[in-house]
Amino acid sequence: MKKQVKFSTWSTMLSASAIIVLLYVLKYTKDDMSYWCIAIELMLIVLVAVTLFYMPLSVMLDNDYVTVKRPICSKRIPLADITEVKLCPPTMAERPIFGSGGFMGYWGRFREKGLGKYFAYYGKASDCFLVTLRDGRKYMLGCDDAGEMVSAINSRLCVA
Repeated sequence: MKKQVKFSTWSTMLSASAIIVLLYVLKYTKDDMSYWCIAIELMLIVLVAVTLFYMPLSVMLDNDYVTVKRPICSKRIPLADITEVKLCPPTMAERPIFGSGGFMGYWGRFREKGLGKYFAYYGKASDCFLVTLRDGRKYMLGCDDAGEMVSAINSRLCVA
């Protein structure tokens, strides 16, 4: 089973605006080789590289893993390590520790009262579910029709 990650309107607008600013900065600083221009360009390149490493594209389920597909590499969560999966949209009280609060989706480490720390990979809050592992780590994942994905994962957990 594979479900796409859809970005919220806020995330789409923020991402488009940031890319326009990035292109503007790169275009208008290409002839200026001052240290601050080079530093800004390097920071923007690092930002895009980190984003491509973490940005969620889809969530897949097979017989052994829940996989978050990302542009550069995928995050695989073994079904054998999962203790609980439930629908659980994040609240507005979430606090980012490291990551993105909308640029190319929501990804990174967050903290939220009641949930504690978790790693997030989602496009919009209404599509989220929480995966809890045996070692206590938590992942907030999101995809189209999250309820169907949660049911499918839970049915695989019962079989395993």
